Amino acid sequence: MEKVLVAMSGGVDSSVAAALLKEQGYQVSGATILMPQVAANSPCARQAVEDARRVAGSLGIPFLTFDMEADFHKEVIDYFVEEYSLGRTPNPCVQCNRRIKFGQFLRMAEELGFAYIATGHYARIARDGGRVRLLRGRDAGKDQSYFLYTLTADKLRRILFPLGDYTKEEIRKLARQFQLKIADKPDSQEICFISGNDYKEFLKSRGVTPTLGDIVDTLGNIIGRHKGIYNYTIGQRRGLGVAQGVPLYVVDIDAETNTVIVGTRDKILTRAFIADRFTWVAGSPPQESIEADVQIRYNAPAQRAVITLLAGDQVRIEFCRPQGAVAPGQAAVVYAGQEVLGGGRIAEREII
Repeated sequence: MEKVLVAMSGGVDSSVAAALLKEQGYQVSGATILMPQVAANSPCARQAVEDARRVAGSLGIPFLTFDMEADFHKEVIDYFVEEYSLGRTPNPCVQCNRRIKFGQFLRMAEELGFAYIATGHYARIARDGGRVRLLRGRDAGKDQSYFLYTLTADKLRRILFPLGDYTKEEIRKLARQFQLKIADKPDSQEICFISGNDYKEFLKSRGVTPTLGDIVDTLGNIIGRHKGIYNYTIGQRRGLGVAQGVPLYVVDIDAETNTVIVGTRDKILTRAFIADRFTWVAGSPPQESIEADVQIRYNAPAQRAVITLLAGDQVRIEFCRPQGAVAPGQAAVVYAGQEVLGGGRIAEREII
């Protein structure tokens, strides 16, 4: 009987993941990663831990807690703050998956003798003989493969995603069948470490002060003042505080000059960009340029593009048709149909 450690958040998805694995005959234990809110005595965070503990008790499985507050601060929160201070739009979920859930948590599970870890992500792992592939979840509306592109085949061999072949509706139904008291608990829609999802106030609390600067048009003319570059993101239209008789969008953010550049909608179109910190799921890149589908935002449709290898961990991605709101700091994930080939961080755009 193989041992699996399930990362349990106290929510419906991870709870059903644990129940399904136990039903399938695995020797299951549950574990909750203690986040910074717990140390700050956040009622919501404490409730999540207690919910996870109660679910584990109802399933009759051991329950552990892992204090990763220091690692989370260093790897996720500090990264989040630094990226925003540099005018980029970070994706903390990708960083958390890379460093915490499928980094430190996986290592700790191995040290404790577990053959696998499991989570409640909506994604699938295909095991074809010796080959392991990462696929989109069957529920297109809940698919979370976009956040998992940093998982290489070596790690995928030690991971289980029990929910990948289910829809969210089916998971809630299973939660009731397993008689889990959290069956109707609403999904969290917030960044886990930011109370009220107010990232601007969070950044201020972390010492990022709003330095006023110029808003300029694409010709360099000053047309207004901004309230700090971290208040803006590529493609943003509302809340700019400038009027030119036509709708204006954030075209670029220059952290070095503390400038926000705005322009008309056509100016936010991007034909190509550089992605860095690129990870290939197979563990190594293809031998030559490939044509595939690229997704640049969660829940955005993937678009056809050509991916060309550059030096180090960089690639150049050129769309077949120009795309809007390509935001540095966000993830660019490459798909071949349902399969995740890899992904990286949007670093530098080539503006048309």
